[in-house]
Formats: sequence, structure tokens, C-alpha cells
Amino acid sequence: MIVTSEQELSMLKQVGQIVAETLHHMLQHVRPGITTKSLDLLGETYLATRDARSAPQLTYDFPGATCISVNEVVAHGIPSAETILQEGDVINIDVSAEWCGYWADNGASVVVGKDIHGRQKLVDCSLDTLQSAVARLRSGSKIQTLGAFIEHSANAEGFRVIKNLGGHGLGRALHEEPTDILNFRDILDKRRFRKGTVVAIETFFNTQSWRAVGQADGFTLVGNRGGVAVQHEVSIVITDTVPIILTPILYKT
Repeated sequence: MIVTSEQELSMLKQVGQIVAETLHHMLQHVRPGITTKSLDLLGETYLATRDARSAPQLTYDFPGATCISVNEVVAHGIPSAETILQEGDVINIDVSAEWCGYWADNGASVVVGKDIHGRQKLVDCSLDTLQSAVARLRSGSKIQTLGAFIEHSANAEGFRVIKNLGGHGLGRALHEEPTDILNFRDILDKRRFRKGTVVAIETFFNTQSWRAVGQADGFTLVGNRGGVAVQHEVSIVITDTVPIILTPILYKT
């Protein structure tokens, strides 16, 4: 979506606030012993109070209101009453929703309880890279340059990027052009970010894997070489200067 009016921007900011608040609400309840299904129900209830609808359910008939991925699961983890969080796990919560015809998407990873496995560095690297990458974006910025920056930042700390997942355009639907905003430099990608474009920028980092592999349930993606996965995501609007952040709650400034 290309933003063409202040009214559109206002609506995008409102749906962005809703999904950011939902994510924040869910993360406040992350603790050892809680199930991912319980967390998902918290998110579903919060979205309902704001008259928003789950984007994964609307778009893909996903069996949950939100995507919740733990440890080796890279993305699109299905909330489950059998998945009980343990001390030191890494959990990613991805919340996206539709409200009044507008869509926003955000996600964050955190360590559950105490960092007994030393995974906070991975979490911090993903979030810090996302923030630094987004701050650099302007109208005219090359998409491949963004990917190169993200991969370099991960590799510098000893981590890998997931190369078959990335960010995407959105605004009037969950996934729009530009698609495949990847976490590495694709030298064949000559696209540049356009002023007014609504995009979700994502960092997918892993301790061992470089690719996400689909599972039998049709949704869950895990690393091709194991390892622990994290993801952070923010919805923004590209401008001639710093981007407009649509999902601000967890985005450090």
C-alpha cells in the first residue's frame, strides 16, 4: 500500500497501535509454566476488545489468533495447550490484525524467565539490528542494501539469518508488494523503497540454521539445521527522512 492521505495514515497508526498493544499485553504474561494456547487466548481476547480481527485467521485460516514460536520453531508456530514454556526458552509472538480495512503486523522474541541457556545475546542482536536497519531506510533505499546490513549484523555476532523468510508490504492486506524483503543481499534485486510504502521489516536470526523448513501441519517452520530462532518485526511507512513507526510499543527509540 502507498499512503496517499492523512486519513489513511491515521487509520494505519490506529491499527498499528492495536497490534502493538496486543503484543505487549501477551508478552507481559510470558512466564515458565504458561501454555502458548493460554497466551494466544489473551491475544485473541484483546484484539476482540478493540474490534480487530486476527490476520492469520482471516488470510490463511490459521488455527490460532496469533503465531507463537518456541526455541527451534522459526515462524508460524501453532498455539497449543501441550506447549508449556520452560525457564530459559525463547518465545516469539507474532501479532497481525485487520481493523476497519487496514492491516498491521509486528512481532518480538524474549527469553522466558531467567536466561539459563545464554540466549539473550541472540534476542538483543535481532532487535538491535532491526532498529538500526529501520533507522537507515529512506525513499530510494535499495532493498538489497537492507538485506546486506541485516546479514552482516547477524554474522558479526556469530549468528545466521534465515534466508527464505523476510519482510513484506502490507496495509490493505496482510501481504502486499514489495514481497520478499530478505535478510541478505540479493544482488539480482534492483528494487528500491518508494515514499509512502507501508512495509513490515523483519529480522529472522538463528544460532545454526539458514533456512526454514515447513512441517506436516502446513504452517510450522523449523530450522534446517536445528538451533534457536528469534524474530522481531515492525510495521513502518517509508518517507524521505526517518520512517514512520506504526507499531511503537516495543520499538525502542
